[in-house]
Amino acid sequence: MMSKNHIKFFLMIALLATLTWTSCSQEYSPRGKGYPYLEVPKGHSYQRFQDAKCPFSFEYNTISRIERDSQLIVNEPKSDCWLNIVYPDYNATIYLSYKTPEKDYNLLKLRNEAHKLTYEHAKRADFIDPQLITTPNQVYGLIYKVGGAAASPTQFFVTDTIRHWLRGALYFHSSPNPDSLEPLIKYINVDIEHLIRSISWK
Repeated sequence: MMSKNHIKFFLMIALLATLTWTSCSQEYSPRGKGYPYLEVPKGHSYQRFQDAKCPFSFEYNTISRIERDSQLIVNEPKSDCWLNIVYPDYNATIYLSYKTPEKDYNLLKLRNEAHKLTYEHAKRADFIDPQLITTPNQVYGLIYKVGGAAASPTQFFVTDTIRHWLRGALYFHSSPNPDSLEPLIKYINVDIEHLIRSISWK
């Protein structure tokens, strides 16, 4: 059963999602022919990531691999739990960043930053659809589905609203062509939703 703080937090998220921009107008221009065909895998098979250094675990697709994020970010505490889920055959990566709200950050600030980072893609997006997330494992947050030629078609954040914060963003290391990438985006979105449902905090 969710506490009053959880309910208040998610009422704020719901209000934010309701008030935000969900579509943008773009002039129609015919698309060219001959986009490359991407053959996506036929099914999903998962394995669990768990590491003594990280206070969470989750399941990820066996066709991908986990890499430590070695990028140094100004004004960000160094963390061994910033991870990249790399799909080497598809030039795609889910970037995961973990933070501790009570130690390093204010939860409201983290939520606002995640929202801002997602809506930076609004200029190239046809729409941004935020969807509330809740699981029995005290995982609460938002997943943003971004339509159109945005650089990142899916972003999300999840938290237990007390000690844990995990943000993710899917990127393709190629020109963002939604027509040819759509089947693969849908495939990886299934993986992202599974990852979220399988998260367990420590």
